[in-house]
Amino acid sequence: MIAFRRASFETPCRIEIEHSDEFLCAHVELADGVAINPGDQVRVHGAPIEVPFGERRVFNRLATVERAGAIERLWTKLLGHFEMADLYEVSFSDRRLS
Repeated sequence: MIAFRRASFETPCRIEIEHSDEFLCAHVELADGVAINPGDQVRVHGAPIEVPFGERRVFNRLATVERAGAIERLWTKLLGHFEMADLYEVSFSDRRLS
């Protein structure tokens, strides 16, 4: 059934990693502006990347994108709403709890 099938394709990607006292971040940008939707999975190929402290590096790799089927996409959206509701219970007020 097509609703459960996952389509996949490979695409080049750019990985930017910074490891400094200001930032500890990693960003992956897929070629040609490929959009990632709820339920999709991206697997970047290649050896693990290590960036020494104080450096920022950019790598070009190949990534496999697996598209979620229609039912999986809807399920992911539904679960996302419930998980988002958990965040509503957090208070950012300046008063202290008694």
